[in-house]
Amino acid sequence: MTLNNTKVQDAERVAQIEEEQAQEARDNVPKIEEANRLEQEKNEAINRLNLTAQKAFIDSLPIRDDTEVAKLISIEYKTNLTDAKKAINTYPNKYEIQGHDVPSMIKQMRQYRRKLKGEDRETMTKSIENVIYAYTDYLDKCIDNIYWIRKYKVPLKKIGYDETSLRKLNSITDEDTRRDLIDKLCKIWEFDLNSKKKAHSKERVVLTKNITKIKKEFNSIVKKRNKPYSTKEDLKKQILKIVCDTPGISSRQIHETLPYNLHKKSTPHIIAKMAKDQDIINIDGSHYKINDDIKKNIWAYTAAFIDSDGYITMDKNNNPRVGLVATGTRGKAFMIGMQKSLGCGRLHLDQKSPQDTRPVNRLNFYSQEDISKLLTKCRPHFKLKGNNADVLLELIRMKKSHKKQDWYKGRCDELFKLMKYYNHSDNTRFDWSKYDIDIENISKLENNSKTSIMDDLDGLAKA
Repeated sequence: MTLNNTKVQDAERVAQIEEEQAQEARDNVPKIEEANRLEQEKNEAINRLNLTAQKAFIDSLPIRDDTEVAKLISIEYKTNLTDAKKAINTYPNKYEIQGHDVPSMIKQMRQYRRKLKGEDRETMTKSIENVIYAYTDYLDKCIDNIYWIRKYKVPLKKIGYDETSLRKLNSITDEDTRRDLIDKLCKIWEFDLNSKKKAHSKERVVLTKNITKIKKEFNSIVKKRNKPYSTKEDLKKQILKIVCDTPGISSRQIHETLPYNLHKKSTPHIIAKMAKDQDIINIDGSHYKINDDIKKNIWAYTAAFIDSDGYITMDKNNNPRVGLVATGTRGKAFMIGMQKSLGCGRLHLDQKSPQDTRPVNRLNFYSQEDISKLLTKCRPHFKLKGNNADVLLELIRMKKSHKKQDWYKGRCDELFKLMKYYNHSDNTRFDWSKYDIDIENISKLENNSKTSIMDDLDGLAKA
């Protein structure tokens, strides 16, 4: 009995301690929540300060095109160019209500108000006013997000604008057009200030006419440089954006994702045709698109891809070989897109992987001319395989013009050994003796380059 009583007492004591701990934890919950709230407020305040400082820095910059501004931001805040571009490309999405733009929605609401009376009419009037206030606030935010023109909001408002004209302004990226438009805004601002000092005088009439003339010139530039999009162009833009945001999406899914006004004017079949016109790759009904930023610097991206998921080598017959490798459906689409962008290479798609997992897709380069062009363009951008590229470039040059030199065969053997070394130097178990490679004296092979000799021979041939 005594033993049982002891066990009961111990169990009660454990339960009491656990209850006290649970109560202490419950008492600490408000404190933890308060600490988390304060930490969140602190982080939000820091983010606001950073955004304010960044905005002030951007406003202090001279008028430049987007690329130059992004470079300056990247240097100032030590960030990459992609993040810097995001900092200046913050224009809000189109303001729509169930697929309808706001002006047409307000028009419909006003037409419906004519049928109402009494309190219902007053309620509808307040609803229309609320929509107008919200839309006005949205237009102000649109101006604030066009970084190069927001400092000139006052004269811009005097010109008069709507959502379409602001979207056109935002799409102007070249420095010369921006400077021309800002120059006209400054003149409008100056003439307007002077006209207020010349009440009821001939000078004011002249200034008013000048303002009207410059407004027309301003609008003419915007209209000339940015023609409004047709429904077809709008649909193409939406398809491109959806595919870039959601790789692997089908035509039917794109159709279901479209805004109402474009959804009712299209079909999955139309979408598939438009996607093909925009170089969107279709793999078994799934759509993929290589980012345009990649195409702008395709050689840098190709070099990075070869560094990580590609190879540079030569076979036992001293033939140069370069290849890119990717797996799965998305990798297949990427390989097809890379071949189109580079304009060379041979595709090997849906190959069985050694592990019998996802299919392997390759873009291989066999032609000496293609490999020479590829490696020459990519060479400044290599981080890991620069030495491999140098070996093949020297080899191709030898094979092209210096096969009859007495040092040709010996140097080919040396380049083969160098390539093996560069490809397997991080493999501690690699059998170097199999290829008669002395890794202690690899620098002798590197220093025996025939590039300078070939330069001299080519110079003599030209002379």
